[in-house]
Amino acid sequence: MSLHIGAKVGEIASTVLITGDPLRAKHFAESHLSDFLCFNTVRAMYGYTGTYKGVQVSIMGTGIGIPSTALYLHELIHAYQVKNIIRIGTTGAIQRDLELGDIVVAAKSQTDSNAVEYLSQTSELVASPKLLNQVQRAANIMNTTLAIGDVFSTDLFYRDDDDTRWTIPTQQGFLSVDMETAMLYAMGMKHAIDCLAILTVSDNIITGAVTSAHNRERNTLPMLRLALELAAAVR
Repeated sequence: MSLHIGAKVGEIASTVLITGDPLRAKHFAESHLSDFLCFNTVRAMYGYTGTYKGVQVSIMGTGIGIPSTALYLHELIHAYQVKNIIRIGTTGAIQRDLELGDIVVAAKSQTDSNAVEYLSQTSELVASPKLLNQVQRAANIMNTTLAIGDVFSTDLFYRDDDDTRWTIPTQQGFLSVDMETAMLYAMGMKHAIDCLAILTVSDNIITGAVTSAHNRERNTLPMLRLALELAAAVR
């Protein structure tokens, strides 16, 4: 076990799906994995390992934001030798044509985080080419449409300049905003781990559209199924 993860060695799969909300991890595992076990309840950051189509997969919460994500990524990589990490989360669109429930795959990420800057020697943080290619193949088989492009990861959800802060990223072609992907890619590149962020649009900052809490879990199911298909195909 590590400081914040109570799993024994061998209880976490080599491929892990991470999500900010630990209750979402619990719901996803209980509804989509077979023969699952709960390997972590420390700080109520639930983690589960089970099988999907005969392949061992883990799903774990990481909390919101870059520092919390970095903590769990570090322990998954160094204490449990995880090899593939797929983020499944929500994102705020900053392109007008992205609709609620659309799936965004982050090919690249930029950030305003000093923590990411500390870990990374480059400002161009990229997804694993292997996972990016595989998710496109899986989406084609599932007849699922993907929006693939750049995502901006921020340290602050709320700022005083919220009315104007996304004007330039929107003009630069960023698809959406989250609070974790840049750290995932920075650590993946630093430690030679295959990482990919698959995100569901939960709101559109430009149009003001917002998914209700009631519909949020239903809207994320296509993302989850795509991520599970990818996890089952990874070797």
